[in-house]
Amino acid sequence: MIVTMQPGATLKEITAVIRTLEGFGAEPSISRDCGCTLITAVITKTPIEQHLLRGLSGVRDVHEDVHPFKRVSRDYHPEDTVIEAGAAKFGGGGFGVIAGPCAIEDEDQINAVARHVAAQGAKGLRGGAYKPRTSPYAFQGLGVPGLRMMRDAADAHGLAAVSEVMSISQVGDAVEYLDVLQVGARNMQNFDLLREVGRTDKPVLLKRGPSSKLEELLLAAEYIVDAGNPRVILCERGIRTYETATRNTLDIAAVPVVKQLSHLPIVIDPSHAAGKREYVKALTLAALAVGADGVMVEVHPDPSKALSDGRQSLHFDEFSELMSEVRRLAEFRAPVSV
Repeated sequence: MIVTMQPGATLKEITAVIRTLEGFGAEPSISRDCGCTLITAVITKTPIEQHLLRGLSGVRDVHEDVHPFKRVSRDYHPEDTVIEAGAAKFGGGGFGVIAGPCAIEDEDQINAVARHVAAQGAKGLRGGAYKPRTSPYAFQGLGVPGLRMMRDAADAHGLAAVSEVMSISQVGDAVEYLDVLQVGARNMQNFDLLREVGRTDKPVLLKRGPSSKLEELLLAAEYIVDAGNPRVILCERGIRTYETATRNTLDIAAVPVVKQLSHLPIVIDPSHAAGKREYVKALTLAALAVGADGVMVEVHPDPSKALSDGRQSLHFDEFSELMSEVRRLAEFRAPVSV
Protein backbone atom coordinates (compact mmCIF):
# COMPACT_ATOMS: atom_id res chain seq x y z
CA MET A 1 0.00 0.00 0.00
CA ILE A 2 1.24 3.50 -0.88
CA VAL A 3 0.04 6.65 0.87
CA THR A 4 0.85 9.96 -0.84
CA MET A 5 0.86 12.92 1.52
CA GLN A 6 0.01 16.50 0.60
CA PRO A 7 3.12 18.58 -0.36
CA GLY A 8 2.85 20.57 2.87
CA ALA A 9 2.05 17.66 5.19
CA THR A 10 3.40 18.19 8.69
CA LEU A 11 5.50 15.79 10.71
CA LYS A 12 2.51 15.27 13.01
CA GLU A 13 0.29 14.27 10.07
CA ILE A 14 2.92 11.92 8.65
CA THR A 15 3.42 10.34 12.08
CA ALA A 16 -0.33 9.78 12.44
CA VAL A 17 -0.41 7.81 9.17
CA ILE A 18 2.59 5.75 10.23
CA ARG A 19 1.00 4.94 13.59
CA THR A 20 -2.21 3.86 11.86
CA LEU A 21 -0.33 1.53 9.52
CA GLU A 22 1.70 0.06 12.38
CA GLY A 23 -1.52 -0.57 14.25
CA PHE A 24 -2.49 -3.00 11.50
CA GLY A 25 0.84 -4.83 11.67
CA ALA A 26 2.27 -3.08 8.62
CA GLU A 27 5.90 -2.02 8.24
CA PRO A 28 5.87 1.54 6.81
CA SER A 29 8.81 3.40 5.32
CA ILE A 30 9.14 6.98 4.10
CA SER A 31 10.52 8.38 0.84
CA ARG A 32 10.03 11.51 -1.24
CA ASP A 33 8.91 11.83 -4.85
CA CYS A 34 8.08 15.02 -6.80
CA GLY A 35 8.01 17.07 -3.60
CA CYS A 36 5.56 14.79 -1.81
CA THR A 37 6.15 12.41 1.06
CA LEU A 38 5.36 8.78 0.19
CA ILE A 39 4.61 6.28 2.93
CA THR A 40 4.87 2.72 1.67
CA ALA A 41 3.87 -0.29 3.72
CA VAL A 42 4.05 -4.03 3.26
CA ILE A 43 0.74 -5.48 4.41
CA THR A 44 1.25 -9.06 5.52
CA LYS A 45 -1.48 -9.48 8.11
CA THR A 46 -4.72 -7.57 8.59
CA PRO A 47 -6.05 -5.84 5.44
CA ILE A 48 -6.40 -2.08 5.80
CA GLU A 49 -9.47 -0.27 4.53
CA GLN A 50 -8.34 2.66 2.40
CA HIS A 51 -11.01 5.00 3.78
CA LEU A 52 -9.35 4.81 7.22
CA LEU A 53 -6.25 6.37 5.73
CA ARG A 54 -7.95 8.74 3.30
CA GLY A 55 -9.74 10.34 6.24
CA LEU A 56 -6.50 11.29 7.98
CA SER A 57 -5.29 14.87 7.81
CA GLY A 58 -2.59 15.56 5.20
CA VAL A 59 -3.31 12.49 3.05
CA ARG A 60 -3.65 13.19 -0.68
CA ASP A 61 -4.07 9.68 -2.10
CA VAL A 62 -4.00 6.00 -1.18
CA HIS A 63 -3.63 3.06 -3.53
CA GLU A 64 -2.87 -0.63 -3.34
CA ASP A 65 0.20 -2.27 -4.84
CA VAL A 66 -0.31 -3.54 -8.37
CA HIS A 67 2.47 -6.15 -8.15
CA PRO A 68 2.75 -9.30 -6.03
CA PHE A 69 6.28 -8.27 -5.00
CA LYS A 70 6.46 -5.46 -2.45
CA ARG A 71 9.88 -4.72 -0.96
CA VAL A 72 11.71 -4.92 -4.31
CA SER A 73 9.10 -2.76 -6.05
CA ARG A 74 9.97 0.74 -7.22
CA ASP A 75 6.59 1.80 -5.82
CA TYR A 76 7.83 0.79 -2.38
CA HIS A 77 11.31 2.30 -2.87
CA PRO A 78 11.38 4.96 -5.64
CA GLU A 79 15.12 5.65 -5.45
CA ASP A 80 17.64 3.30 -7.08
CA THR A 81 19.40 0.98 -4.67
CA VAL A 82 23.19 1.20 -4.89
CA ILE A 83 25.11 -1.83 -3.67
CA GLU A 84 28.80 -1.76 -2.79
CA ALA A 85 30.96 -4.78 -2.11
CA GLY A 86 34.63 -4.07 -1.66
CA ALA A 87 35.77 -2.13 -4.71
CA ALA A 88 32.70 -3.14 -6.70
CA LYS A 89 29.64 -0.91 -7.01
CA PHE A 90 26.35 -1.59 -8.75
CA GLY A 91 23.60 0.96 -9.31
CA GLY A 92 23.69 4.72 -9.37
CA GLY A 93 24.59 5.07 -13.03
CA GLY A 94 27.91 3.24 -13.07
CA PHE A 95 28.88 0.07 -14.92
CA GLY A 96 30.55 -2.55 -12.74
CA VAL A 97 32.51 -5.42 -14.25
CA ILE A 98 32.91 -8.83 -12.60
CA ALA A 99 35.27 -11.18 -14.43
CA GLY A 100 36.95 -14.51 -13.86
CA PRO A 101 36.92 -18.19 -14.72
CA CYS A 102 33.84 -20.37 -14.69
CA ALA A 103 35.58 -22.65 -12.19
CA ILE A 104 38.50 -22.14 -9.82
CA GLU A 105 41.05 -24.78 -10.87
CA ASP A 106 44.20 -23.98 -8.90
CA GLU A 107 46.07 -21.08 -7.28
CA ASP A 108 48.08 -20.19 -10.38
CA GLN A 109 44.98 -19.98 -12.55
CA ILE A 110 42.85 -17.82 -10.25
CA ASN A 111 45.78 -15.52 -9.44
CA ALA A 112 46.66 -15.04 -13.09
CA VAL A 113 43.06 -14.16 -13.92
CA ALA A 114 42.71 -11.83 -10.94
CA ARG A 115 45.91 -10.00 -11.87
CA HIS A 116 44.80 -9.48 -15.46
CA VAL A 117 41.17 -8.49 -14.93
CA ALA A 118 42.12 -6.06 -12.15
CA ALA A 119 44.70 -4.43 -14.41
CA GLN A 120 42.02 -3.95 -17.06
CA GLY A 121 39.57 -2.27 -14.68
CA ALA A 122 37.33 -5.04 -13.36
CA LYS A 123 36.21 -4.58 -9.75
CA GLY A 124 34.90 -8.07 -9.01
CA LEU A 125 36.45 -11.54 -9.36
CA ARG A 126 34.13 -14.41 -10.20
CA GLY A 127 34.94 -18.10 -10.01
CA GLY A 128 33.06 -21.24 -9.06
CA ALA A 129 34.13 -23.29 -6.05
CA TYR A 130 30.89 -25.28 -6.13
CA LYS A 131 29.76 -26.16 -9.64
CA PRO A 132 26.21 -27.26 -10.51
CA ARG A 133 26.85 -29.41 -13.59
CA THR A 134 24.39 -31.09 -15.89
CA SER A 135 26.46 -34.28 -15.83
CA PRO A 136 27.33 -35.95 -12.51
CA TYR A 137 30.70 -36.88 -14.05
CA ALA A 138 31.75 -33.31 -14.86
CA PHE A 139 34.11 -31.28 -12.65
CA GLN A 140 32.15 -30.26 -9.55
CA GLY A 141 34.52 -27.65 -8.11
CA LEU A 142 37.16 -27.50 -5.37
CA GLY A 143 34.84 -26.51 -2.53
CA VAL A 144 36.28 -24.66 0.47
CA PRO A 145 39.91 -24.84 -0.77
CA GLY A 146 38.70 -23.04 -3.88
CA LEU A 147 37.06 -20.35 -1.77
CA ARG A 148 40.34 -19.80 0.07
CA MET A 149 42.19 -19.45 -3.24
CA MET A 150 39.65 -16.93 -4.45
CA ARG A 151 39.85 -14.90 -1.24
CA ASP A 152 43.64 -14.71 -1.47
CA ALA A 153 43.58 -13.75 -5.15
CA ALA A 154 40.88 -11.13 -4.65
CA ASP A 155 42.71 -9.55 -1.72
CA ALA A 156 46.01 -9.51 -3.60
CA HIS A 157 44.51 -7.52 -6.46
CA GLY A 158 41.87 -5.38 -4.75
CA LEU A 159 38.83 -7.22 -6.09
CA ALA A 160 35.51 -8.26 -4.59
CA ALA A 161 35.15 -12.06 -4.46
CA VAL A 162 31.97 -13.42 -6.07
CA SER A 163 31.01 -17.10 -6.11
CA GLU A 164 27.98 -19.35 -6.13
CA VAL A 165 26.38 -21.20 -3.24
CA MET A 166 24.26 -24.21 -4.15
CA SER A 167 22.87 -25.27 -0.80
CA ILE A 168 22.20 -24.02 2.71
CA SER A 169 25.15 -26.05 4.03
CA GLN A 170 27.58 -24.03 1.89
CA VAL A 171 26.44 -20.59 3.03
CA GLY A 172 28.48 -20.50 6.25
CA ASP A 173 31.82 -21.08 4.51
CA ALA A 174 30.85 -18.75 1.67
CA VAL A 175 30.11 -15.90 4.08
CA GLU A 176 33.57 -16.33 5.59
CA TYR A 177 35.42 -16.04 2.28
CA LEU A 178 33.23 -14.08 -0.16
CA ASP A 179 32.11 -10.50 -0.65
CA VAL A 180 29.10 -11.42 -2.80
CA LEU A 181 27.06 -14.63 -2.65
CA GLN A 182 25.74 -15.81 -5.99
CA VAL A 183 22.52 -17.80 -6.33
CA GLY A 184 22.66 -19.50 -9.71
CA ALA A 185 19.95 -19.87 -12.31
CA ARG A 186 19.16 -23.45 -11.30
CA ASN A 187 18.53 -22.31 -7.71
CA MET A 188 16.54 -19.15 -8.42
CA GLN A 189 13.45 -20.76 -6.90
CA ASN A 190 15.21 -22.71 -4.16
CA PHE A 191 13.23 -20.84 -1.54
CA ASP A 192 15.01 -22.28 1.48
CA LEU A 193 18.35 -21.16 0.02
CA LEU A 194 16.93 -17.72 -0.77
CA ARG A 195 15.83 -17.31 2.83
CA GLU A 196 19.22 -18.46 4.10
CA VAL A 197 21.24 -15.96 2.04
CA GLY A 198 18.64 -13.40 3.07
CA ARG A 199 19.72 -13.89 6.69
CA THR A 200 23.31 -12.92 5.88
CA ASP A 201 24.78 -9.44 5.59
CA LYS A 202 26.45 -10.16 2.24
CA PRO A 203 25.19 -8.80 -1.09
CA VAL A 204 23.47 -11.49 -3.14
CA LEU A 205 23.75 -11.78 -6.92
CA LEU A 206 20.57 -13.55 -8.03
CA LYS A 207 20.51 -15.08 -11.50
CA ARG A 208 17.33 -15.44 -13.50
CA GLY A 209 16.27 -19.02 -14.17
CA PRO A 210 16.42 -20.22 -17.78
CA SER A 211 12.63 -20.56 -17.99
CA SER A 212 11.59 -17.91 -15.47
CA LYS A 213 9.49 -14.82 -16.07
CA LEU A 214 10.73 -11.49 -14.77
CA GLU A 215 7.96 -11.44 -12.19
CA GLU A 216 9.26 -14.75 -10.86
CA LEU A 217 12.79 -13.32 -10.68
CA LEU A 218 11.53 -10.34 -8.69
CA LEU A 219 9.52 -12.59 -6.38
CA ALA A 220 12.66 -14.66 -5.77
CA ALA A 221 14.46 -11.44 -4.85
CA GLU A 222 11.53 -10.63 -2.56
CA TYR A 223 12.29 -13.78 -0.55
CA ILE A 224 15.83 -12.53 0.10
CA VAL A 225 14.80 -8.99 1.01
CA ASP A 226 11.91 -10.21 3.15
CA ALA A 227 14.36 -12.39 5.12
CA GLY A 228 16.29 -9.25 6.06
CA ASN A 229 18.87 -8.67 3.32
CA PRO A 230 18.07 -5.71 1.02
CA ARG A 231 21.36 -5.97 -0.91
CA VAL A 232 20.28 -7.93 -3.99
CA ILE A 233 21.80 -7.62 -7.46
CA LEU A 234 19.66 -9.13 -10.21
CA CYS A 235 21.32 -10.91 -13.13
CA GLU A 236 19.92 -11.63 -16.60
CA ARG A 237 21.89 -14.54 -18.08
CA GLY A 238 19.73 -15.60 -21.00
CA ILE A 239 16.58 -17.66 -21.20
CA ARG A 240 15.75 -20.87 -23.00
CA THR A 241 14.01 -20.44 -26.35
CA TYR A 242 13.74 -22.47 -29.56
CA GLU A 243 16.88 -20.74 -30.93
CA THR A 244 19.99 -22.94 -30.95
CA ALA A 245 22.57 -20.56 -32.46
CA THR A 246 23.50 -19.45 -28.95
CA ARG A 247 23.52 -21.30 -25.65
CA ASN A 248 20.65 -19.16 -24.37
CA THR A 249 18.77 -16.12 -25.66
CA LEU A 250 19.74 -12.88 -23.94
CA ASP A 251 16.60 -11.01 -22.91
CA ILE A 252 18.08 -7.54 -23.28
CA ALA A 253 14.63 -6.00 -22.72
CA ALA A 254 14.78 -7.33 -19.17
CA VAL A 255 16.98 -4.38 -18.20
CA PRO A 256 14.52 -1.52 -18.88
CA VAL A 257 11.59 -3.63 -17.70
CA VAL A 258 13.25 -4.45 -14.38
CA LYS A 259 14.37 -0.86 -13.91
CA GLN A 260 10.78 0.27 -14.33
CA LEU A 261 9.45 -2.30 -11.87
CA SER A 262 12.22 -2.44 -9.27
CA HIS A 263 14.82 -0.31 -7.53
CA LEU A 264 17.37 -3.15 -7.48
CA PRO A 265 20.42 -3.04 -9.77
CA ILE A 266 20.56 -5.48 -12.67
CA VAL A 267 23.62 -6.86 -14.44
CA ILE A 268 24.04 -9.01 -17.55
CA ASP A 269 25.94 -12.29 -17.93
CA PRO A 270 26.81 -12.29 -21.64
CA SER A 271 28.99 -15.41 -21.36
CA HIS A 272 26.19 -17.77 -20.36
CA ALA A 273 23.75 -16.02 -22.67
CA ALA A 274 25.96 -16.51 -25.72
CA GLY A 275 27.81 -19.71 -24.92
CA LYS A 276 30.37 -18.61 -27.53
CA ARG A 277 33.14 -16.13 -26.81
CA GLU A 278 32.85 -14.35 -30.17
CA TYR A 279 29.48 -12.89 -29.15
CA VAL A 280 30.41 -11.79 -25.64
CA LYS A 281 31.74 -8.35 -26.59
CA ALA A 282 28.65 -7.42 -28.60
CA LEU A 283 26.31 -8.47 -25.79
CA THR A 284 28.40 -6.61 -23.21
CA LEU A 285 28.19 -3.40 -25.22
CA ALA A 286 24.45 -3.95 -25.67
CA ALA A 287 24.12 -4.25 -21.89
CA LEU A 288 26.01 -0.99 -21.44
CA ALA A 289 23.89 0.79 -24.05
CA VAL A 290 20.55 -0.37 -22.64
CA GLY A 291 21.36 0.85 -19.13
CA ALA A 292 22.48 -2.27 -17.25
CA ASP A 293 24.41 -1.70 -14.03
CA GLY A 294 27.22 -4.03 -15.03
CA VAL A 295 28.26 -7.37 -16.50
CA MET A 296 29.75 -10.64 -15.31
CA VAL A 297 32.14 -12.12 -17.88
CA GLU A 298 34.08 -15.38 -17.96
CA VAL A 299 37.84 -15.11 -18.56
CA HIS A 300 40.47 -17.88 -18.59
CA PRO A 301 44.26 -17.99 -19.22
CA ASP A 302 43.77 -20.83 -21.73
CA PRO A 303 40.09 -21.51 -22.52
CA SER A 304 40.98 -24.62 -24.53
CA LYS A 305 42.11 -26.27 -21.29
CA ALA A 306 39.35 -24.93 -19.02
CA LEU A 307 37.62 -27.55 -16.88
CA SER A 308 34.29 -25.78 -17.38
CA ASP A 309 32.75 -23.54 -20.07
CA GLY A 310 35.93 -22.94 -22.04
CA ARG A 311 33.99 -22.24 -25.23
CA GLN A 312 32.41 -19.11 -23.76
CA SER A 313 35.45 -17.87 -21.82
CA LEU A 314 37.51 -14.95 -23.14
CA HIS A 315 41.27 -15.09 -23.63
CA PHE A 316 43.20 -12.38 -21.78
CA ASP A 317 43.72 -10.29 -24.93
CA GLU A 318 40.01 -10.53 -25.76
CA PHE A 319 39.08 -9.28 -22.31
CA SER A 320 41.52 -6.39 -22.67
CA GLU A 321 39.89 -5.45 -25.97
CA LEU A 322 36.44 -5.73 -24.40
CA MET A 323 37.33 -3.40 -21.54
CA SER A 324 38.78 -0.88 -23.98
CA GLU A 325 35.48 -0.86 -25.88
CA VAL A 326 33.52 -0.57 -22.63
CA ARG A 327 35.51 2.48 -21.55
CA ARG A 328 35.05 4.10 -24.95
CA LEU A 329 31.28 3.57 -25.05
CA ALA A 330 30.80 4.46 -21.38
CA GLU A 331 31.91 8.02 -22.13
CA PHE A 332 28.77 8.52 -24.21
CA ARG A 333 26.28 6.64 -22.06
CA ALA A 334 23.55 8.66 -20.44
CA PRO A 335 21.10 7.30 -17.85
CA VAL A 336 18.29 5.41 -19.58
CA SER A 337 14.91 6.63 -18.33
CA VAL A 338 11.95 4.26 -18.18
